[in-house]
Amino acid sequence: MAKPPSLDAFAPLPTRTVPAADRLAALESLRAEIGDCTRCPLAYAGRKTIVFGDGDSNARLMFVGEGPGADEDASGLPFVGKAGQLLNNMIAAMGLKREEVYIANIVKCRPPGNRTPEFIEATTCSQFLVRQIDIVHPEVIVALGATAATYLLGVKQSLASLRGQWHSVRGAKVAVTYHPAFLLRDPRQKAEAWKDLQRVMAEMHLVAPKRP
Repeated sequence: MAKPPSLDAFAPLPTRTVPAADRLAALESLRAEIGDCTRCPLAYAGRKTIVFGDGDSNARLMFVGEGPGADEDASGLPFVGKAGQLLNNMIAAMGLKREEVYIANIVKCRPPGNRTPEFIEATTCSQFLVRQIDIVHPEVIVALGATAATYLLGVKQSLASLRGQWHSVRGAKVAVTYHPAFLLRDPRQKAEAWKDLQRVMAEMHLVAPKRP
């Protein structure tokens, strides 16, 4: 795979942020612009639904995953399957609700067999993720897994080398952690993912809810 450009390389940073009151409409306009997208090969590879994004258009925190799976392709919403249930639990552990964050993916169409998005697919779709980030203007982005980190940051490094430090994309701080689907396969890494989320919580001054 060729080295992908970082999202900062796709377009200059906007000179002004979208006013909070206009962000939902701006996202809706972007979704309309995407239309029934045929810009990359995923349009012809069996996708049913474009999975645009979900959550608060004024969110301080944004999660970016790899791409939709079967449940997401059917519903049109990101992270609604088993991995999505775990992500919801991770968000709740941070003291937030899913409705208070924004969730998107590197690609908006399901790759066949849930394979990793190919370079042309991810880089073609990145133009829209750039604009989602610029509209929502989150303080912090959490990259879920190696693919998300690769295309957000424009790097080809191991997840281990990217975790535990802050990165920057589109004016937001970026933390890298494991994808929930990986954590379902290897629950031993949940404690490590929690460390990553605790760093995000400290940065954002979030307090975990008290256990009953």
